[in-house]
Amino acid sequence: MAGRSWPFGLTFILHLIQIDLQMRRMFILFLCLCTSIVQGQNPIGIPDIINYHNNSYNAGTENRSIVEDQNGVMYFANLEGLLSFDGSFWKLYSLPNKSIVRSIAMGKDNRIYAGGQDDLGYFTPDHSGKLFFTSLKTLLPKKDYSFTDVWNIVLLGHDVFFRSKEKIFQYNGYSITVYPARSEWDFIGVGNNTLIAQDLKTGLMKFNNGLWTSYLEKSPLPPGFIVSSMFPFGNDSSFLTTITSGFYVLYKDKLTPFRFAGFNPLQNQRILTAIPVTRDWIAVGTNLNGCYVINKKGEVIQNLSRKEGLQLNNILTLFLDKDNNLWLGLDDGIDFIAYNNAIKHIYPERLNEGKGYTALVYQDALYVGTSNGFYKVPLNGKSDLSFVDGDFSPLSYTKGSSWSLSNINGELLLGHHDGAYTLRDGKPVPLNSILGYYNFLPFYNVLPSKLVLAGNVSGLDLMEWDNNRFVSKGNIAGFNEYSQFVAIDNNNTIWVGHPYRGVYKIELRTGQPASVRLYTEIQGLPSSVKNQLYKVLNRIVVATEKGIYEYDPKTDRFEQSPYFTAFFGTRNIRYLKEDGSGNIWFVEDKNLGVIDFSWKVPKIIYFPELNDKMVSGWEYVYPYNNSNILVGSEKGFYHINYEAYKKNRYGLDVMIRSVKAFGNADSLLFGGYYTQINQALLQPENNIPSVSSSMNSLHFEYSAPVYAQQSNVQYSYMLNGFDTYWSEWSKKSEKDYTNLPPGKYEFQVRAKNNLGNESTIKVYKFSVMPPWYQTNWAYLTYALLIFGIIYLIYRSQKQLFLEQQQKYEEEQKRLTYLHELELEKSEKEIVKLRNEKLEAEIAFKNTELASTAMHLVQKGELLGNIKEEMSRIKKNANGHTAPDEFKKIMRILSEENKMDKDWEQFAQHFDHVHSDFLSNLKTRYPTLSPHELKLCAYLRMNLSSKEIAQLESISVRGVEIGRYRLRKKLRIHTETNLFDFLLNFSTPDSKAKA
Repeated sequence: MAGRSWPFGLTFILHLIQIDLQMRRMFILFLCLCTSIVQGQNPIGIPDIINYHNNSYNAGTENRSIVEDQNGVMYFANLEGLLSFDGSFWKLYSLPNKSIVRSIAMGKDNRIYAGGQDDLGYFTPDHSGKLFFTSLKTLLPKKDYSFTDVWNIVLLGHDVFFRSKEKIFQYNGYSITVYPARSEWDFIGVGNNTLIAQDLKTGLMKFNNGLWTSYLEKSPLPPGFIVSSMFPFGNDSSFLTTITSGFYVLYKDKLTPFRFAGFNPLQNQRILTAIPVTRDWIAVGTNLNGCYVINKKGEVIQNLSRKEGLQLNNILTLFLDKDNNLWLGLDDGIDFIAYNNAIKHIYPERLNEGKGYTALVYQDALYVGTSNGFYKVPLNGKSDLSFVDGDFSPLSYTKGSSWSLSNINGELLLGHHDGAYTLRDGKPVPLNSILGYYNFLPFYNVLPSKLVLAGNVSGLDLMEWDNNRFVSKGNIAGFNEYSQFVAIDNNNTIWVGHPYRGVYKIELRTGQPASVRLYTEIQGLPSSVKNQLYKVLNRIVVATEKGIYEYDPKTDRFEQSPYFTAFFGTRNIRYLKEDGSGNIWFVEDKNLGVIDFSWKVPKIIYFPELNDKMVSGWEYVYPYNNSNILVGSEKGFYHINYEAYKKNRYGLDVMIRSVKAFGNADSLLFGGYYTQINQALLQPENNIPSVSSSMNSLHFEYSAPVYAQQSNVQYSYMLNGFDTYWSEWSKKSEKDYTNLPPGKYEFQVRAKNNLGNESTIKVYKFSVMPPWYQTNWAYLTYALLIFGIIYLIYRSQKQLFLEQQQKYEEEQKRLTYLHELELEKSEKEIVKLRNEKLEAEIAFKNTELASTAMHLVQKGELLGNIKEEMSRIKKNANGHTAPDEFKKIMRILSEENKMDKDWEQFAQHFDHVHSDFLSNLKTRYPTLSPHELKLCAYLRMNLSSKEIAQLESISVRGVEIGRYRLRKKLRIHTETNLFDFLLNFSTPDSKAKA
């Protein structure tokens, strides 16, 4: 613009514009100054803030209402439905019409009432324990079916009031009454036990016996006000906030403006919500500047915004849970503020940058050293350092890494990357410009100490106390090693732990270089690297990757410390610090813990909240007192009120939140609720599910709703009927079991925190049904089949047996028959032989008989011949001439006695040979005469009639006559041969048989 001329008028206008811009800049600067003054009163301790972005809960961005059930589960009115959170798992329950949920309320009937566009109703668990929505729209007249979003839900007595812009709906449990707006309903709430609503044109109205009447017509509320919240404020008052018109107190139907003490930082803020935090504190949510906490006196306690860690400054709703922690529903996301927690952040820089290296309380001020420099904040007599109001101010000329703060002989010594400093008149004064001072130690136990040992990058600086000030004499001759870990024992021997070479023992000698000895693995250390040396409990100890080692002067070696091994074993310990109460703070790997000796038995307490948050290699703990423990972190410091931490007794209770069975498909067995939302989560005995064998893989989800200490909670589980032992404690909040065999099971889970407190055991019972082929009906079928098969086998075997038996019997019969045939053959042979023998004997006997008979016949013939010859001789001789002897011979020949005797003998032999033939024949035919018996015998012997005649000394004619008479006595037919009859006759029954 140089060299260019402007008209006077235009130049004047430009001048006025410049003046206006300068005034605006000055006004903005003034506002910023006022804001900084107000915000400078923020406590330096900021509670832990957890951000839940919509990506983490997988639902809509906006969250306008929050409630909590009696089991600690949180619920949010989300852009996409009802959102629940139990500390581990988020669940979304949409309305049937998928509309936005802008308001929810927990009813006295254990229902969660919710409203959306064109719908209102409540959520309750279904039969599987999953929340489902019951619409109350059907209770409305059809003309009222259409309405915009339900922005508020208020409970009064047993009634539930839903507010949309056009209508207020009163639900009494049975019916709904509709109250149309005169212009537009902008608010509804309860103040002094009265239901109060705001109509855009009419103003505040109160509800009484079904009627809305004007309320507080002469109130100090300005035109165009809109109420944003209302809640009890004391015993008989209510606190009322407006969006842009300030705060008010309602007392006995009188509204009074609420006054701030001094400057009101909320004067130009849009107030969207407010809730009571304690009896004296109120949390206020704004549209552009986050959350404020004020007290009843109008003093600002704290302001939490994006600078302190919130996701957004636009706070739509606030909620205080049962553990007195704050939940913030944001325009995009959800934030949790552990307001009641004993651990808080301290950020020396406004941008929350800078690693925390060192801290010290000195002359009623807190000094801290970070990677960005040294800072200071006045304490103003506060006993809890986290509640110190104000901002940290940097110390001049100390930008850069600030590693050490020490108060020795009343002087504040500062170890900095650029050298050693002392503080005089509030300003750092250099003592030595050697780069990198890490620590300062009084050389003597009695203060003031004449010498101070200062460890630095290249050795040990020995400073003298001269004329009430320290003077650096330079590094000790003979030792020029890195000296971050330095300690002095009771014999004034200096020990230095080197991170890569081992441990140095340094003894000072007057007028000579120091005596230096290096201790490595040869002298008992587990390794030459990562040896961090400390003086704890008046002992020189080395923290190593394999536990704590201690120097033994008797053996001049390092040995594993029996005392510390009892606590740490061989774990990787990286830091040790003894506090004023004798407790020992330590860092194990990247976890902070303390051995607390205030218990009857020393107890180790860990702080999982700080896991992985400390500066690796530069771990630092400043135990100012039991209420103020400062821990260096990657961003500033953490403040632990240890006394409050031990007293914090968050109710620890574990809940089984979901049980799913999966196999060919997924099936929800339990959705987190048994009967009603607020009832204890204990499984009824009549609600024990059975799953099929094809769904025998189960997924369990469980959680302990302690939101401020989620990092402290661990779980252990066991499945009775499958597991033998409880699982190891872990942070895992879900468990899968696959391919469970048929049977009855009990899933048990418990939780514990870092203080050792354990929850009660929660149990979920279920059973896995056997596959159809293992059911009782199947087994019965199997039994019947087996029985049938056995029976069929039995029948078959029996049939086979019978057949085999029959075959056997037939075979036996055949064999018997064959055997009998053989026997018969044998017997026949024997009989044949016997018969042949008998026949031979009979033949012999018959021969004998025949011989005898022939002899008799011959004898008879001879005798007959002799007799005839004798008779002839007698005839030829004269009678008187025959001698007497001749007559005698004649008489002998004529005698029959002799013949009879011979017959008896013959008959005996005949009966013997022919089986008592004659006796049987006599028995059968008793009328037979002896002569006829003889005839039968002769006939059986097949003697001819002539031979018989000779034997009987009769004529042949006489024999024929005898045969004829015999046939008659034997009653033999004429066609029957007499010889055949007599031959076949053997017993008296032979005739009948014949």
